[in-house]
Amino acid sequence: MALSRMLPAVLLSLVASAALAQTKAEIDAAKAALDLKVYQATVNALIAQREAEARKATAEAERAELLARLPPASSKALPGEMDVSKFGAAGLVRAFDLARELAPEVCAALPSGARTVVHDPQSTQGVVTARIVNDGIAHMNRSLEQQARELQDVIDRYTPAGTKRTQLSAVGLAAVPAVVKSLADITGLFKTDLTAQGIAYGDGARELFTTALAQSCPDKLIGFGRGYLGELDPAQHAQLVARVRALVLLRGQNANRIAVIERLADAAKGDLKKELGRVADTASELLEAVDEFVESLKVGEASDKSPLYNAARYMGYANRVRDALVLDFALRLEGLTLVKDNLFTGQHVRLSGVAFLWYRVHEPDGRLRTANTVRRITQPVRVDLRGADATDTFWSR
Repeated sequence: MALSRMLPAVLLSLVASAALAQTKAEIDAAKAALDLKVYQATVNALIAQREAEARKATAEAERAELLARLPPASSKALPGEMDVSKFGAAGLVRAFDLARELAPEVCAALPSGARTVVHDPQSTQGVVTARIVNDGIAHMNRSLEQQARELQDVIDRYTPAGTKRTQLSAVGLAAVPAVVKSLADITGLFKTDLTAQGIAYGDGARELFTTALAQSCPDKLIGFGRGYLGELDPAQHAQLVARVRALVLLRGQNANRIAVIERLADAAKGDLKKELGRVADTASELLEAVDEFVESLKVGEASDKSPLYNAARYMGYANRVRDALVLDFALRLEGLTLVKDNLFTGQHVRLSGVAFLWYRVHEPDGRLRTANTVRRITQPVRVDLRGADATDTFWSR
């Protein structure tokens, strides 16, 4: 009886345990399926994120590459330097044209029937220095001639037979070297830091404009300052060399006279011996100054290191431009380059020129004859770098 009562309870318990186990398994299976779905969703989300980041990085790289290939979409005014960005010296083309257009205007302002020389500070300094060299040679020559007369007078008075002794004066002989010796430093006078500089266009602006002037009115201009001054004309150089040779010859003659006086001093006694010796020593100082002066001229050299060569150049130039009117001017040239880049139509350039000019015409003594100030700016010329827009006139200049 007891066993029969317990059997249903056991069976019921087993059934309940089996149901509970099945339910737990189902729950575990459902949980596992849910976890798998969450994991898969997480993985998919991470993959999508990585793909989005990769696409973004690729897009940024492609954009950077495209921007690197494209020129900057901006317009920039350049100062007209020789390295004009992307178009060489084209920014100066219009400035070049302006210089040629201004030259006839200045030529028209120059007085008719008169010769004009372009003022250049370096050439002016060279002419003045050449005159110093020329005057130095003349001064040396006069000093030696004076010395020759005084030495010969001493020789005539104190040669044998004992001419009556008179008081000698060496003041004239002693005063000459102090004046002449400074002329031996003329080598450095031709060295100068003076330069005529153009602005923006460079040093060539002045040469460009003076050449344009020469082209416009060659009959009015006689000198341009820098450049060729007539070095191949031998007349002035030969004249200076002949004067130096005459100076050296006179120096040798005086050296012979000094030797005679030294022999007279050797034969004399007492105060006369001392006095004749002082005359010989004083005269020798002048000969030393002459030697130093002649050496500084560097007669045997034909370069800018030779004061005689430079003096010949500038003396010839000074003779050629004597009494001419003086044209003094300053010129500023700038090329303006506007560069515009477009992805589809290509690169276009607009070129313009700017010029600021003042000039004055003087008499040789500095009196003013005429003066003017001019400024020009040209209308920009559009240039397609493929060569389609600019006219043949522009490209052939």
